[in-house]
Amino acid sequence: AASRPSRQGRAAAPDRAPPAPDAQLDAFFRKEAQRAIPFPRPPEGSTPFDVVLLHVCSLSWDDLIATGQEGHPLLGSFDIVLRRFNSASTYSGPSVIRFLRAPCGQAPQGALYEPPREGCLLVAGLEGAGFETNLVLNHDGHFDDFLSYVRKQGVKAAAMPLKGVPAPQRSFDESQIHDDEAVLRRWLESRDRSAAPRVAAIYNTVSLHDGNRLVADPKTNSRDTYKARQAKLLDDLAGFMRKLEGGKRPTVVILVPEHGAAVRGDAAQISGLREIPTPAITLVPVGIRVLGPGARRLGEALQVDEPTSYLAMSHILSRMLASPPFGAGGFRPADYTAGLPATDFVAESEAAIVLRSGDRYLWRQGKEAWKELPASPR
Repeated sequence: AASRPSRQGRAAAPDRAPPAPDAQLDAFFRKEAQRAIPFPRPPEGSTPFDVVLLHVCSLSWDDLIATGQEGHPLLGSFDIVLRRFNSASTYSGPSVIRFLRAPCGQAPQGALYEPPREGCLLVAGLEGAGFETNLVLNHDGHFDDFLSYVRKQGVKAAAMPLKGVPAPQRSFDESQIHDDEAVLRRWLESRDRSAAPRVAAIYNTVSLHDGNRLVADPKTNSRDTYKARQAKLLDDLAGFMRKLEGGKRPTVVILVPEHGAAVRGDAAQISGLREIPTPAITLVPVGIRVLGPGARRLGEALQVDEPTSYLAMSHILSRMLASPPFGAGGFRPADYTAGLPATDFVAESEAAIVLRSGDRYLWRQGKEAWKELPASPR
């Protein structure tokens, strides 16, 4: 039987009044602008391994609670789970920019469309560490100019061809959305033919996107099919990891959703609306798992309860590059989360910004006055 996950978090802050929200926000961005995580080359002679980054549209903890899938076996299979990871954005464009700039601290929304600071590009860091990049999508990348955002973050690899892959869904613009299990199986087959010692594969899936229609039942409302689509995606990802577990290549898998779907809405806005970046939308399930030959975890899985964001993901990945988690000695999850950088909660959209101040969540639109969210999500 699986052991109960151990938990890691910070001590409670002293009981004192938080600073004024404008001052808190200014201090947050000044601090974040100074933070960066370099990616080292793995030690000479260490076991080469692949990195698979699963970037999933429209999946938050709140969505999982709404569908009753918070306890899905996929989420229980990870060696490390970041329970309070803030994706910081509510739409795919800004989300993928933040994801692909994971080695640096959180930037303001407006800075996402400016050139990144030196050393902030995830793919450049991985390629500098000796990885070949693979780009895998289950869509054509045209909606909202998604592929253009990806290219501007240094991803030069061509997207894996999808001709012949089943497409059981259509987007609202009638473009094909391909089956996750089939797309990932095709990538595994192509990886088996590759001689590259280290591959970093980025997989982006929009199977849960609002507005999707099932080809088999095109008249059904997207929201009515979300639960079934979510269950299938979770099952497909779990099956993919089982194949990696029994495969011949050591692999580190990182699940990082873009943002939630706002399936049930909250007191701030109705179901499906994502203009206000509430924690119900931006707190997403992030998990890291070590798989394949030589993968042997010592002790319990680890759940991190402190507030984190992309910098924490980069910290764990950087430590795994410096000290690969494969070999006869096994690995301890806590070795990779030691010194994990916490990130206070700040989330943005084009319309609004939300920050956590003490035990409250505050929000504002533009230059309007700060207001408390009508109900503070968990």
